[in-house]
Amino acid sequence: MTDLRTSPVNDGDLFSERARQYALEKPLQRIHILEAGCGWGTGLDLGDREREVTGVDLESPELRAHTRERPDLDSWHLGDLRTVPLPPRAFDIVHAPYLIDRVPHAELVLDRFVAALKPGGMLLVHLRDRDTAFGFLDRTLPRRPRPSGLRRRPAARTSPPPAVYDRVASLAGMRWYCVMRGLVIAEEYTSRRSLDALGAGTGLADLLCGLVAAAGRGRLTADHSDVTFVIRKPENRFARVI
Repeated sequence: MTDLRTSPVNDGDLFSERARQYALEKPLQRIHILEAGCGWGTGLDLGDREREVTGVDLESPELRAHTRERPDLDSWHLGDLRTVPLPPRAFDIVHAPYLIDRVPHAELVLDRFVAALKPGGMLLVHLRDRDTAFGFLDRTLPRRPRPSGLRRRPAARTSPPPAVYDRVASLAGMRWYCVMRGLVIAEEYTSRRSLDALGAGTGLADLLCGLVAAAGRGRLTADHSDVTFVIRKPENRFARVI
C-alpha cells in the first residue's frame, strides 16, 4: 500500500496512466470500462487502444444532459445504482471519480462494481473524505447561502455534484471495505483538491477547517479533503491481502 500525500501524476491523469498500464498487460484484448459517474466530468484516456465504455450514474436532468453529450460512451444507464444492469465479471476497469461520496447505499453500490469487475481488474476511486474537517463542513453547513469564503465557484460541467457521505466514503472506510472484500489497495493518495476549490484563494476555508480540526481534538483532519485509490481485484478470490 502506498501512503503518499500527493499522487506522482498530475490530478486526473493518474487514472488514465494506470488504465494505459493495465491495457499494456492485455495487448490482444479489447478493454471494457465501466464509467461509474458518467453524468459529469470526462473519461479515461487510453490512447489508441480498442475499448468499450459503459456509463452508469444517478438519474437527474443535469446528469442525463451531460451523459447524452459524451462521445466516449458506447452505452449508458441512469437510475438507482443498486439495480442498473451490470453483468458479472464483465469489466476490466471501473472508473468512479466523485461517485462513492455522492450516492446513498454506497457500500452496496461498491459491491455491485466489484462483482462486475473481472478477476485481476482495477477499481479507480476518487472521493471527498467525510472524516475530514472539510467533509464535516460540507455536510453540515447549509447549501445556500454559505459564507462568502465558502461559496463554491460557479458550477462548471466538470464540477462534481453534492456529496452524501455514506460511512464508507472516507480514507478509513475504503481501507476497511477493501480488507473485508479481499481487495488489494495498490496505491492511495490524499489531496486538498476540494478544500482549495472551496476556499477560492481566500484562506477562510483553511481557517474554518483548522478550527473544526482543533475543536475535534484530532478526530477530523484539516490536512486533506480528497482521497484517491487504485484498487485491484485479485485473480484468485482466495488470495491473501497483504
